[in-house]
Amino acid sequence: MTDTTGVDEMPRVWLTADLHIGHARIIELCGRPFRDVDHMNDELVRRWNAVVGERDRVYVLGDLALGTFRESMAIAATLRGTKYLVPGNHDRCWPGHRRHRPADTRVYEAAGFQVFPAFISMIPDAALTGGGRPRYQLCHLPVAGESRADVEDRFAEWRPTLRPDMWMLHGHVHEAWKVRPADRHINVGVDVWDFTPVPLESLDEIVRVTAQAWWCVECNTPGSLLTSCSVCGAVAKRSDPE
Repeated sequence: MTDTTGVDEMPRVWLTADLHIGHARIIELCGRPFRDVDHMNDELVRRWNAVVGERDRVYVLGDLALGTFRESMAIAATLRGTKYLVPGNHDRCWPGHRRHRPADTRVYEAAGFQVFPAFISMIPDAALTGGGRPRYQLCHLPVAGESRADVEDRFAEWRPTLRPDMWMLHGHVHEAWKVRPADRHINVGVDVWDFTPVPLESLDEIVRVTAQAWWCVECNTPGSLLTSCSVCGAVAKRSDPE
């Protein structure tokens, strides 16, 4: 039977990260609500395919699959949509991975993923840049931060620099935070999005609401998080008025 889901609709754009397909220990490490790794793999695929149409585009911001590499990638191949991977520190196609081999990139491609560099400063997708929507940078790693507060930042040479007019979409930190508005970070990892890809329009709404509700720390003038104060020119903002 031919899949007709979304035939008359515009393709949607989704983002996600940190699936860790095939990684049994991540259930314990992050308190994931699954019986075992097979249950987790099945649910990750089910929840992805329940929302993503065949014509949709999905950006995975790293740490797609672990476990037995080729077995896990065979599971990743069953995920729907046009798939892009911005690799993270657990992906074999990440240049910093200790087992990195150029040939491994072909395994990701065989599973239907186009592999991008580890950091994208401008998203190569008109759906993500047009229509006056917020501008995003994509990287597995945030500018700063780890999944645990007692761990120093790793992979310093792979950390991105965030442009002042953009928001960082990332993974890596699992359940440590969902939105960090003060420095314009949004974690798209599955651990804070019900193990399901998040639609781009939901991220746009987060940015819109966040940008409306900030006050200047110097003179208490309300304004946008993304612009300097219109009265005194200060850049620092807080989320509550005095």
